Amino acid sequence: MDNDLPTTGDINLDHAVKQWLRFDKVTGLNPKTIGAIRGMLKDGAVPELQACFGSRMEFGTAGLRAPMGPGVSRMNDLTIIQTTQGFCSYLEDSFPDLKEKGVIIGFDARAHPPSGGSSKRFATLAATVFISRQVPVYLFCDITPTPFVPFTVSHIGLSAGIMVTASHNPKQDNGYKVYWNNGAQIIPPHDKGISVAIEKCLEPWSKSWDTEEAMRSPLLRDPYQDIYKKYFSAVQKLCFHRSKNIQTLSFLLLNTPTLRKEKGFYGSWRVFSGNELGALLGWWVFQCWKKQQKAEQLKETVKDVYMLASTVSSKILRAIAIKEGFHFEETLTGFKWMGNRGKELLEQGKTVLFAFEEAIGYMCSPAVLDKDGVSAAAITGEFTSYLATQNITLSQQLKAIYEEYGYHITKNSYFICHDQNTIHQLFERLRTFRGPNTYPQECGGISVIAVRDLTTGFDSNHPNNKAVLPTSKNSQMITFTFANGGVATMRTSGTEPKIKYYTELCAAPGNSDLTQLKAELDNLVEAIVEDFFQPKINNLIPRPE
Repeated sequence: MDNDLPTTGDINLDHAVKQWLRFDKVTGLNPKTIGAIRGMLKDGAVPELQACFGSRMEFGTAGLRAPMGPGVSRMNDLTIIQTTQGFCSYLEDSFPDLKEKGVIIGFDARAHPPSGGSSKRFATLAATVFISRQVPVYLFCDITPTPFVPFTVSHIGLSAGIMVTASHNPKQDNGYKVYWNNGAQIIPPHDKGISVAIEKCLEPWSKSWDTEEAMRSPLLRDPYQDIYKKYFSAVQKLCFHRSKNIQTLSFLLLNTPTLRKEKGFYGSWRVFSGNELGALLGWWVFQCWKKQQKAEQLKETVKDVYMLASTVSSKILRAIAIKEGFHFEETLTGFKWMGNRGKELLEQGKTVLFAFEEAIGYMCSPAVLDKDGVSAAAITGEFTSYLATQNITLSQQLKAIYEEYGYHITKNSYFICHDQNTIHQLFERLRTFRGPNTYPQECGGISVIAVRDLTTGFDSNHPNNKAVLPTSKNSQMITFTFANGGVATMRTSGTEPKIKYYTELCAAPGNSDLTQLKAELDNLVEAIVEDFFQPKINNLIPRPE
């Protein structure tokens, strides 16, 4: 270490701290992060230093997400500059016209006074890096909803977009979300390419920190007013019953997993799950599209219509598609996959009406190839208002959908497991149930009729048992389909020490005994937990109540 800095006793940690202090000092922007590290060194706070420097934030398909604070494991001025330098370098190699098209950058309201970090500050630094390389930057002057960024990428025709936000993460966290030139979140191999580029660009460029000069640059533009008008104009085009949007409703819609409530005619509140809202919105969007079509052409036009959902979401859209004649496709979990698949279909001349994931995400228009809570809220509001003119509640309409297309009952949960070896053994046991490459043939007395393993690439539903969806050996994910209409997916979390399970019972139309269906699913889940997870043998911790 430098003569004025105490050693931690760990050579690698000392080197990481020294390099970070040298680079952070170059920027000279934020004395709080430098002061925090020097304070830890002075106090001998080695565990805290290891938490800050143990490993660099990994740039993945979701970009970055971590607590704000000092060090390579945290979101701060230096790591934002390093990340943006790598991203800019990767874009320069990918797009010869980057300096003509440019990028869009947005930010939310997050701030962390102890470290001096904030979304606005990080967005400004990111803009500064691009401008230092003569790349035009569209930087929103104020906080914006995340959908504004992918909308702007597509609307203006930019090379990329960045949104500084950590979504629903704790308030001390922040994130760096990246969109490609197609308006969708990045997917492999771009994540790896950007990650490699970041490692090559760790030392700050000479003007990466000069925010004052960048903010005066003619390359900097504020698209806020223009995009605000055009985005909401696009949302208005999704509303087909504006004359009825005058009802006084008892309906609370917030974009969180817990607050999606409707007050019924008799004063009781109903909380809708992500799957239930997916069923409602999917049905409504299709009905609105259907009414815009000429009756004599409907049989042909519907053949080019698509809806998407993630593999762990309800299969209700599949049931609606089978009856109505449009296409339904599954993608891997995450809107990066649905957005990119949606773009592919659009380029083929198809109509992509709707996409959703059970963890509260809805894409109601291809104008934004990402989850968009703003347009979803507007459409849900109009849908609810329209139903109210017919004296129908959302709960009643959901029941009608299930009565017509078949009840889809879901039950999701997880176990906590910190031992990676246990997790590996749990899934390998399922893959070698009766010998190599064999899976369970039944569970709880219910036959397994299909297996899809997106870790190994096995899928019994396809020729040569090859999975169509992308596979990854770095994560565990197996889906079992049962003879009674049950579907169960077991997968590991990419960010938490959890083994999650998503189960659904897909009943045929006419089977409306809800009590019996719920009991049947409960019994199946109980058997899956005991036979597949074996929580006692594997020392798994149940989800806290």
